[in-house]
Amino acid sequence: MKHKFTWLPVIFIAGSLLISSAYSAMPVMDGKNGVPTLAPLLQEVTPAVVNISVQTRSAIEDNPLFRDPFFRRFFNIPDQAERPEQSAGSGVIVDAAHGYVVTNFHVIKDALRVTVTLKDRRQFQAKLVGTDPGTDIALLKIDAKKLQALRLGNSDLLNVGDFVVAIGNPFGLGQTVTSGIVSALGRSGLDIEGYEDFIQTDASINPGNSGGALVNLKGELVGINSAIIGPSGANVGIGFAVPSVMVKAVVDQIVRFGEVRRGRLGASSEDITHDLAASLGLASTAGAIVSTVDANSPAEKAGLKAGDVIIAVNGKNIRSSLDLRNKIGLMPIGETVTLELIRNGKPLTTKVKIAKPLDVPGTEAETVPQLAGATVANFKAESARGPEGVVVTKVEGNSPAWMHGLRPGDIIVGVNRKKVRSVQEFLAAVQASQDSIILSLLRGDFRLRIMIR
Repeated sequence: MKHKFTWLPVIFIAGSLLISSAYSAMPVMDGKNGVPTLAPLLQEVTPAVVNISVQTRSAIEDNPLFRDPFFRRFFNIPDQAERPEQSAGSGVIVDAAHGYVVTNFHVIKDALRVTVTLKDRRQFQAKLVGTDPGTDIALLKIDAKKLQALRLGNSDLLNVGDFVVAIGNPFGLGQTVTSGIVSALGRSGLDIEGYEDFIQTDASINPGNSGGALVNLKGELVGINSAIIGPSGANVGIGFAVPSVMVKAVVDQIVRFGEVRRGRLGASSEDITHDLAASLGLASTAGAIVSTVDANSPAEKAGLKAGDVIIAVNGKNIRSSLDLRNKIGLMPIGETVTLELIRNGKPLTTKVKIAKPLDVPGTEAETVPQLAGATVANFKAESARGPEGVVVTKVEGNSPAWMHGLRPGDIIVGVNRKKVRSVQEFLAAVQASQDSIILSLLRGDFRLRIMIR
């Protein structure tokens, strides 16, 4: 969790990598004291977990009124520069040779300077390689020798009840270790933007733990600690981590492209209810039922039809529509995936090539003052079944719009839960917003919400 010196309650957003087995092992016996201990395991893995110090602009620096000399003189605000704000978080070394450190996006968001402190107290200024706000993952790089990386485990092998250890930097105190079990898998609906498939754990996670490691008892990284739920923002036994399988997919794309390039399938889906499963003769509610197929989309070319039930992607079972969204959303553009379906009670297999997002029409873009760095244009799909709204035609890297999560090709269909069908309606809705803006948008096949305060 990104830790600041003042906190608010409620939810706190607390090369190639190899996947290996993630079955838990038991603690060893301490030969000297004759008691079970995790000390040998921790001696092996804790050097790979780092503390992250983030320097950001003060609120005064970010407010254009406070930067106005007349305004400062009128309200008797001193002209000297304000001291930058400091916050703290955690990170994990995943590639010692390249100096790659994984952390949470929200930990380094709006950072002017990021300092990584190793367990041996060496400090390095980190370079940002890339971010993916959708999964709350960021990749840093440090120029350092004699680093120790944490092996990446396979979070798909986790079971509820497996023992895990959380390692991080709570409250900026320094490296701390807590233990617990996996409380639940596939958690979503936390109102944290993007792709949610969290591991829930009762290992104590507090502010400052974000970006730290969730480790199994084989010493493998199975998750990146990301969020906690608590009435005072502190641990009450409910913490969440981004699964290592998702982390690997994101890091691989960031290393390769500098960003995550999500494509589209061209088919929307829904969860399967018990009644629907019974009517279709399905053995369970696992899977996702196709509700619509876009014209001329990869899904249509592959023969997908409304009513098809997708039960697996590349051999991995699908639990729900959200699970399908997460798996497809992490597939790079151009990759061919194998879908296992049930159509009219019979199994079927088809291959689909993930396509790039819908082409942006060549209309003149217009700047959005409230979302600096982004330009938008009117959008209307060629097919009557397609969306209508405002397309994001350009987003400057590291701009406020980029940091809030907007990406080129996003189609904005609503502002503050009201439909927008043109740039004029969009601008009017944004300008009418008082405290915050909630954007409803389509990214590829999926609908997202982004909150901008």
